[in-house]
Amino acid sequence: MSATRLLRACFTFALRRRQLFTATSVCSPIQVQMPALSPTMEEGTIVKWLIAVGDQVEVGDAMCEVETDKAVVTMEANEEGTLAKILIPEGSKNVKINVPIAILAEEDENIEAAASMKIDQLPSTSDPVSVTEADSSPDISLPSSERSSLLSPAVRQALLQYSIDGNKVEATGPKGILLKGDVLKYVAQNNISPVKITSEVPSISSPTQTDKTPKVTSTALKSDKEVSAPASTSKTEQTFVDVDMSNVRKVIAKRLTESKQSIPHAYSSIDCCLDKILKLRKELRQDGIKVSVNDFIIKAAAVSLRQNPEVNCVWNGQEVKTATKADVSVAVATDGGLITPIVKDAGSKGLTEISEEVRELAGRAREGRLKPQEFQGGTFTISNLGMFGIREFTAVINPPQACIMAVGATRLKLTSSEQQADDVTTSSPEVQQVMTVTMSSDARVVDDETASKFLTSFKRNMENPMRLGLL
Repeated sequence: MSATRLLRACFTFALRRRQLFTATSVCSPIQVQMPALSPTMEEGTIVKWLIAVGDQVEVGDAMCEVETDKAVVTMEANEEGTLAKILIPEGSKNVKINVPIAILAEEDENIEAAASMKIDQLPSTSDPVSVTEADSSPDISLPSSERSSLLSPAVRQALLQYSIDGNKVEATGPKGILLKGDVLKYVAQNNISPVKITSEVPSISSPTQTDKTPKVTSTALKSDKEVSAPASTSKTEQTFVDVDMSNVRKVIAKRLTESKQSIPHAYSSIDCCLDKILKLRKELRQDGIKVSVNDFIIKAAAVSLRQNPEVNCVWNGQEVKTATKADVSVAVATDGGLITPIVKDAGSKGLTEISEEVRELAGRAREGRLKPQEFQGGTFTISNLGMFGIREFTAVINPPQACIMAVGATRLKLTSSEQQADDVTTSSPEVQQVMTVTMSSDARVVDDETASKFLTSFKRNMENPMRLGLL
């Protein structure tokens, strides 16, 4: 009997411990962190919050729009809960990945208590800088090595202004960082006045001028408009406006620079006659089928990649990987920069399907609504500037791809055609509509002979559109 009571007591004790553990530790606020929405993303901009404080969130719900290094992507929730607090507001730029941006309260958890959760990983409002530069200002003692490396410009200026030994000021910032408020508090407690700093204004010596240089105080410089303002302003003087670069443009600049510096670009050009394609396009339009010349180019490139698989490859820095399908990236210009949505397996699709897909992808790319899998990857890129009247140009390879083809505008070209009648060969002038394409290829992966074979196949497919298996 006593053994039964002992077992029952042990069971009751264990049950109470479990209930206490569940009540205290299971319900805890969830930190929503900035995710890496692309393989190369290091920081992002929160464009817009799609939910408000107090809204219920389930897994897969849209939380906010984030501008990555590729495009504007909708961030989805990975946890269930109620939005208790937004840590990073709309418009915040350069938010590093894994930094908390919001707090979710779990079910049956107090929202106010969750919102008061202490976050230690929020970015500081002042950028820490290293104080290593020599200064001609009054000689003061800055904080010791570890603290001096984290001084912000505002703190350093306050220490110089009041000539304070930084080691004497108590630091209250995270990880012992000295804040400007700490310096001002120390100034108020010790009734310290700012120090007047004198500086010498250099003068240009002339034969009638003495070597004495007048000393002017910093306060005098600020109040004297004649000293600080220019004597006259030219009517032709240019003014400039600083424009913040989007994350997309920053990454485009970085990647293109790396591409030109690290990839040996080789260039090959060829002219393609478009008479048959333009005639066929006109006939299709009469039947109610609307396709563009660019759709023919995508289809012809995909078929040519199938015929020359050694061009349909990527370089990962150590080895070449040949793809089995032609995933053609098409360069689209947007307000945020250039983006390349992908037509997956373009070789197996007809012209009308390619036309509809490109139109839909380009529209969503300009609106910033592409999904990451729709613009990441690809095995070959086409950049077409023909609609802007550009006759011929070269494009920069988009790594890890090995090739990109630049397409120029259609132009009229006078050629001569030979005709033979009664054993007499005559030549007559003929006008053709010609387009120039230039392929940039990675010389480490695609040599000149391989590039020439591909362009020959592309020319043959463009000049004989029935080879494409059109619709």
